[in-house]
Amino acid sequence: MPENRQPSPPSPAPSSTALNGAGRLPHGYHLDTHSHDAGQLVYAVAGAVATTTERGTWVAPADRMTWTPPGFAHSHRFYAETDVRLLTVPAGLCDTLPARPGVFAVNPLLREALLALTERAQMRPEAFERLLAVVIDEVAGTPEQSLHLPEPADDRLRTVTRLLHADPGRTATLAELGRAAGAGERTLSRLFHTELGMSFHRWRTVLRIHHALVHLTAGRSVTDTATECGWSNPSGFIDAFTEVVGQTPGRYQAELRGRTR
Repeated sequence: MPENRQPSPPSPAPSSTALNGAGRLPHGYHLDTHSHDAGQLVYAVAGAVATTTERGTWVAPADRMTWTPPGFAHSHRFYAETDVRLLTVPAGLCDTLPARPGVFAVNPLLREALLALTERAQMRPEAFERLLAVVIDEVAGTPEQSLHLPEPADDRLRTVTRLLHADPGRTATLAELGRAAGAGERTLSRLFHTELGMSFHRWRTVLRIHHALVHLTAGRSVTDTATECGWSNPSGFIDAFTEVVGQTPGRYQAELRGRTR
């Protein structure tokens, strides 16, 4: 996937802190690893955002947002033309929110509050604080819908995951990938469970879904996306996508079109 670096992040909203704001970013825009003393919510009204920490990568399509607690070093990459909203949560208000990064669904109330906090050029401080409290309450009460892809520390496992990151559609078996890593299938299978908390098959499926979200967000067809991401037929892809994301690829694209402003 191409990467484009731009000279500056989204412009901050005049009524908020420097980490709050809205902006349109091109496909592939990348914000290098950084951290904040406060928490941060990132919401893509259109497009998609991937947030990466040492614990792995979280992907948020346009119906979800990522949460990064204070102090977590992280980077962002944006896919398709992204209408992105950044919202700071002061450290003193983060107690009711998760202590680790995650992805959460954006319901209609949360969406409108996020848009108001990042769009309005003039907002009284007390109004801003009340609306921010609504956002915090909504996030705290929303079940996590994580598209988290954990990353390994073991060098053998890292070799395998790097090969799959480079080509998510690769159909090689774990035994075949193990030859490049100098490890047997049984050893690698155990490492996937102990280090990453999931099977090899599940990890590769989530990786492929990450890439599928990028393709679908960019307007690729369901059939083309299925082929590029390693499924031999669209029905298998639709089943896997629905199980991980919670809706069919077609429904996801339809909602994307409806959300475009």
